[in-house]
Amino acid sequence: MTFLQRANQGVQSLSPYQAGKPIEELERELGISNIVKLASNENPFGFPESAKKAIREQLDSLTRYPDSNGFTLKQTIAGKFGLKPEQITLGNGSNDLVELFAHTFVSEHDEVIFSKYAFIVYPLITQAINATAREIPAKNWGHDLDAFLAAINEKTKLIYISNPNNPTGNFLTHNEIDEFLAKVRSDIIVVLDEAYTEFTAKDERVDSFALLKKYPNLVVSRSLSKAYGLAGLRIGYAVANEEITGLFNRVRQPFNVNSLALAAAVAVLNDDAFVEKVAENNRNELKRYEAFCQQYGLKYIPSKGNFITIDFERPAAPIYDALLHEGVIVRPIAGYGMPNHLRVSIGLPQENDRLFDALIKVLNLKEI
Repeated sequence: MTFLQRANQGVQSLSPYQAGKPIEELERELGISNIVKLASNENPFGFPESAKKAIREQLDSLTRYPDSNGFTLKQTIAGKFGLKPEQITLGNGSNDLVELFAHTFVSEHDEVIFSKYAFIVYPLITQAINATAREIPAKNWGHDLDAFLAAINEKTKLIYISNPNNPTGNFLTHNEIDEFLAKVRSDIIVVLDEAYTEFTAKDERVDSFALLKKYPNLVVSRSLSKAYGLAGLRIGYAVANEEITGLFNRVRQPFNVNSLALAAAVAVLNDDAFVEKVAENNRNELKRYEAFCQQYGLKYIPSKGNFITIDFERPAAPIYDALLHEGVIVRPIAGYGMPNHLRVSIGLPQENDRLFDALIKVLNLKEI
């Protein structure tokens, strides 16, 4: 018997998660430099100075374990958003939390609902724990909430909704989420994954923490990797009612967030100027991407995230490879069932110009 045969049945047929290609890997493969990476929805402004200062102050304490409860960070989150610290769970990135939700509530006898073209970790974790995945066909590349409701049955335990959605950028309004939650059975956990919420306009953003007061079965998950620039430190947080949070803490690994991440997170959550600078650049440059696509006749999915997904109407793998040779890394998403698309992170103006020039060259684009 092989070790594969000894593995959990769900794990046996899993494929590893494929992250965006690192700059260093492309440098080794092609021997080129001055590479622009627009593949992983990272913050183009880099690490904020506020976080650097906080980290320097922590360096002499790294022989000690971090605060497993994350007291100061929870107090900061609670104060910023009008929450109770007891509602907050910290994670090693929001990806860690997405898995934690499933491990806490879902068994191999249960079903998990999520949309086609949603974050690929939803089906991965569902399969890994031998639960049944109910992947709902997308509506205009986004979540079809009416179809979600129709798919609910007595085995439904957990529902994932990413908003804005990755990798398509689709967005559900506050009213759409509210109306959906009102129709979901109260014993079903609904996860609202808001890793990209800071990139939506403030006047259209879902007031998800207000919804928590109406729906005790709601869990809101957020990331500090994107708008806050802490992707390399891996930190995110979830907010739920205190009973659910208590259950998460039974399963959560101790010391799952390191000391540097805790300190940096407190700093950037208080750094509104940095986050607004990031969001403003994203708004402006996303408009440039839309204008470029319209100018050259490229189809795209309207996005509320810090990325845009372009439909080339033919296999995108050769285009991806050609862009690599031009020193531009974007994200192929054939693994999401979108072989004709590439997802492009919104960078700084000069980085986006590199991508525009590279696309014109490799596709021989002409203005329409």
